[in-house]
Amino acid sequence: MEPSKQQGILAFIFCLFTLTVLAVSGLPLAAERPPQQHGLAPPESQPRTVPSIQALTVVGTRTVFAGSFGLGVFRSDDRGGTWSPVNAGLTDPFVLCLATAEDGTVYAGTFRAGVFRSQDGGKSWHALNAGLKHLEIKTLLIVGGVIYAGTGDGVYRLSGTDGQWTVVTKGLDETLVHTLARGADGTLFAGTSGKGVMRYRATGSEWKRLSHGLVDHEGLGENFIRVLAMDKEQGLYAGTFDGGVFRSGDGGQTWRPISRALPNDSIRGIVASEKGLFVATGRGIFKSQNQGRQWTALNHGLTELSVQVLIATGGGALYAGTSSGVFRSDDDGMNWVTISEGLQGVSESPFK
Repeated sequence: MEPSKQQGILAFIFCLFTLTVLAVSGLPLAAERPPQQHGLAPPESQPRTVPSIQALTVVGTRTVFAGSFGLGVFRSDDRGGTWSPVNAGLTDPFVLCLATAEDGTVYAGTFRAGVFRSQDGGKSWHALNAGLKHLEIKTLLIVGGVIYAGTGDGVYRLSGTDGQWTVVTKGLDETLVHTLARGADGTLFAGTSGKGVMRYRATGSEWKRLSHGLVDHEGLGENFIRVLAMDKEQGLYAGTFDGGVFRSGDGGQTWRPISRALPNDSIRGIVASEKGLFVATGRGIFKSQNQGRQWTALNHGLTELSVQVLIATGGGALYAGTSSGVFRSDDDGMNWVTISEGLQGVSESPFK
């Protein structure tokens, strides 16, 4: 085959792979990047757009941080009324996850540059990657002063003050971990690409796969898990990429589907609270008060239905990050208001 034809075929395969990765991950096909310096106006020839919001976290009752895919991190001190970029030191503007420690320290996981930490409310960020093998960080979980990171090479843990990540036992090498949950007894659960739900007990030596009942309507195993969540009864919920929601009442030993009545099976967020079970999908947000037997749509005012992240706050509010900005509900999802003022910017593809 002629070299020019070979190059053309390779280019086509790369483009197809890129589009597939973005579609599976729920990320926008036209990813974006902010100006390098704060306060610099973007070129007039480039339109300002509202980015896809992949991550949200709160500090107190009024301060909210939003992680965007292409414009870095934004901060709001008025519950999302207005936003300002806070990216000094953040070398990768493609943010996939955020988490807040008890002392208010904020952590950001990025697509290409690992974990960053801010101890001054987002004014400055510092990389925190010693010990990490892969720098794609899909999820961060903070429990009892210990930080867990789901990466492209399994799960890592950071504790103490040495700033060194260590791998959480064996069994997830080269496995992309999308989501983490931790039980009251210290058991750690990981939702993965390719291996479904994995469990690690503090007394164990390796990860164990939990697949009994975690199958679609055709009997095929659900191997791609995007979201994990736990309720106050220690019930475990698993949200899949395209197979709906499953629940386990025995620590993942057995699963049952609970979302057959949902109009969309692409699960992007799960909040389990005393108000009910809230599920964010690729076609809006839904609520169940009977563990999935019935679902009610909660989309009034939600003008962008492609939800990427859903969180609840101690103050009773719900925040939804979507493919185009952020929305807030103060009445358990019955009504939503858009809160994207200041999120606009100009950016470019992460694959440049």
